[in-house]
Amino acid sequence: MNVLSLFDGISCGLVALKRNQISVANYYACEIDKYTIQISKKNHPEIIHLESVVDLKPPEIDLLIGGSPCQDLSIAKKNRKGLEGKRSGLFWEYVRIWKESKPKYFILENVNSMSKESKAKITEIMGVEPIMINASLVSAQCRKRLFWTNIPVQGLPKDRNILLKDILQSGEIDERMTSKGKAFCLDASYFKGSSQKHSIEKKVRTQVKLGYVGNGGSNNQGGQAYRVYSPEGKSVTLGSSGAGLIKIEEQFRKLTPIECERLQGLPDNYTEGISNTQRYKCLGNAFNVDVICFILSFI
Repeated sequence: MNVLSLFDGISCGLVALKRNQISVANYYACEIDKYTIQISKKNHPEIIHLESVVDLKPPEIDLLIGGSPCQDLSIAKKNRKGLEGKRSGLFWEYVRIWKESKPKYFILENVNSMSKESKAKITEIMGVEPIMINASLVSAQCRKRLFWTNIPVQGLPKDRNILLKDILQSGEIDERMTSKGKAFCLDASYFKGSSQKHSIEKKVRTQVKLGYVGNGGSNNQGGQAYRVYSPEGKSVTLGSSGAGLIKIEEQFRKLTPIECERLQGLPDNYTEGISNTQRYKCLGNAFNVDVICFILSFI
């Protein structure tokens, strides 16, 4: 196959192709971020890097793949401008390249939280109904994404029952930082972190717990501040004040870059070689590899 990946990021599409043992003659990657390009070249020196999608004259290809920017479509952005926004408007470049290259197969990915109007518009243009796949089926992360594709996908991936505890390097889970044992959706702002007090009080699911909670006592005896969380079950409800909260704050941490790689279905240290800040950004913008593997399995 000749493959063109638009908004390629760290080349998760190529990881999925290789994992599915699909032979790739040429993998063309459109990307402008220097850090993601560095990671792609480290892991896949054979990649042919192109620059911006804007005004790109596409090569002859069999598969077009891409997740166009979601910043103006996602519900996380206030006053979102949808497909007319500066970043999500790059969707129109995907459409232009798709029409010009006429690939046998195409995959277009974007957020599930877009407006009904944007979803209907994309569906009308692409000529296929989107498939909503939550990466929680194949990973420890809740990550709902829409996929428009002409690959004849049947059903959804089998639930692998992977929980956050299964991908941690060490420590235990605080269930208030998860959704039924899954990590909160990893995004490109994860590197900014979150204050521990805010994470607990607002239930921002961005952190995991290390060690014991409280300053004494045995498991499930005494008040909540003295209980020990089990990685095999749910935590007790955390208070928003008092000595217990202080002790809790001292024992929370962010997910490590390796743990985030595991959430996205990537090998450990796939993004090694750049700063942790950039690793988190790269991973937050990436495809979940195992979801793409599932879609490609129907070729």
